[in-house]
Amino acid sequence: MNDSEYKKYVYIGVVVGLALIFVLRLIQLQLLDPDYKHFAQSQAIRRVIQYPARGGIVDRYGIPLVTNEDFYDLMVVPALAKPLDTAEFCRLTDIDKAEFIAKFAQIDSLIKKKKLGSRQPFTFIKEMTKESVAPLEEKMYKFEGYYLQPRILRRYPLKIAPHVLGYIAEADTALTRRDSYYKPGDYVGISGIEKAYEEVLRGRKGVKHAFVDVHNNLKGSYMNGAYDTSAVPGQDLAISLDAELQAYGERLMRNKRGAIVALEPATGEILALISSPSYDPNLLVGRGIRKYYPLLARDSLKPLYNRAIMDGYPPGSTFKLLHALIAQQMGVLSPSTVYPCGGGFSIGSHVVKCHPHGGPTDLRQAIQISCNSYFCRVFTNIITNTKEAEKHYTIWRKYITAFGIGEKMSDTDIPHLKAGLVPRPEYYDRYHGKGRWKAFTIISLGIGQGELKANVLHLANMAAAIANRGWWITPHLVKKIGRKPVEALSLFRRHETGIDTAYFRPVVEGMERVILAGTGRIARIDSISLCGKTGTAQNPHGEDHSIFVCFAPKENPKIALAVFIENAGFGATWAAPIASLMVEFYLKRRISRPHLEERMLNANLLFAK
Repeated sequence: MNDSEYKKYVYIGVVVGLALIFVLRLIQLQLLDPDYKHFAQSQAIRRVIQYPARGGIVDRYGIPLVTNEDFYDLMVVPALAKPLDTAEFCRLTDIDKAEFIAKFAQIDSLIKKKKLGSRQPFTFIKEMTKESVAPLEEKMYKFEGYYLQPRILRRYPLKIAPHVLGYIAEADTALTRRDSYYKPGDYVGISGIEKAYEEVLRGRKGVKHAFVDVHNNLKGSYMNGAYDTSAVPGQDLAISLDAELQAYGERLMRNKRGAIVALEPATGEILALISSPSYDPNLLVGRGIRKYYPLLARDSLKPLYNRAIMDGYPPGSTFKLLHALIAQQMGVLSPSTVYPCGGGFSIGSHVVKCHPHGGPTDLRQAIQISCNSYFCRVFTNIITNTKEAEKHYTIWRKYITAFGIGEKMSDTDIPHLKAGLVPRPEYYDRYHGKGRWKAFTIISLGIGQGELKANVLHLANMAAAIANRGWWITPHLVKKIGRKPVEALSLFRRHETGIDTAYFRPVVEGMERVILAGTGRIARIDSISLCGKTGTAQNPHGEDHSIFVCFAPKENPKIALAVFIENAGFGATWAAPIASLMVEFYLKRRISRPHLEERMLNANLLFAK
């Protein structure tokens, strides 16, 4: 065999060998390797996300507050989309031709920027209702590359408590990058209960793999569902709100700025949390968010702002209750301590004025008539006008924060709850100079003014701590997660104020006198022993704020409450009667003072000056 023949056979052998290797590889891939088979079949398979039903939310008695409703997203796979009758498509989907063209321009832009694959589904129209989808479903065979993706959105049957329940919206880019569970188009809790219990409510997504025909229509399960995963529904929540009390409070607060918070003292459960002005939570569902959120955000009345838990207000005379307790604990006040009034408390040329009343007064009487002079003296005794002022102020602040004001509540389930403001000594050091301030310098704190800030939840919690004679449970909204009560989960802890139980007696008796013969007589309720305290917070920008805190009954209290009405004048004028109506409604489920109720319901204080 010569060289040319030898080379010829070598070439033939190489070609045959390569061909044989190629054929064997094809046999392996197509007949023996299941991964290749799966890949090949996947070109005709659609991966359909199975969105779980989000957990429902009910009130303490099982009344539904948040339910689910079926919606659909119209999806398109750009590579599979064929020319269609645009007029018919727009008619069936209730969009115009300009929007149709704009959508495809957006798709082309995303594909060019490599932010969307040509075979990756794109949400063409979001949140279509069952009714709007019905005529489209019959014609889907005409629209190759399009399909309907089932979704579930929220409904609020009672249209109450939007600031408590919160709302859901599409996950933003920051979240999808931070948490791999969320993909573009997924919904997530943005505020309220929806945010606080997102992981509990959302459940877990599933995936269904299905064959599709040339028209992109589903034609059955792939491999009998071997690669499918089931969606796991979210857990239901029972929350502590009393839906009827919440609704009643919202009616009372209509045409008023302010908030109401009601607590069950023994448990810390929030019975009502009302911020006014408010809005219908159904406005922020699905596509409604894009339309109504900007309108609500621009509204001058700020309906999205949760006045119950946000930055806070001066607590006014309601803070005198804490000063009475702290002064007794520090040994600078007894229930029998008597001080004259004289129409005000003088510091040089400055006078903290007081309303006319008889005197001198002891502690119980001072609470009953809310004497400014008395409590300026009490505050002066606490802080002192000596070099010890900063030391005593630090002790005073420790007791104030022990009531939950001025420090963040770390174990609450209320998103965005603010801490309020009780300045640290360093604040006054910077403002007045180290060692150069004393009780007279900050005397406004003695009557709940100055730099103090407490929101309405803080004031309700203060009332609950007094009702309990010295302790409180972290205010919270959830009562049961699935079938597990929060008591079993030990989510919320008990806090001690550090005030001896004995010192609460004269304060509670003074609060009872406020209702029986003091500044809060308008709040008196037959057969209910209500204990309360009025407050009027100075407002440099307009009419003073009306405040009232209370609890009832006096013994074994069932409800503690705070009401704050902006720009409404004296605490007894509006806040006290509204609070007493709330207490009566909760304890009796009826109102015995229809004329008072009618006046509160019909009052319009939005533009009070």
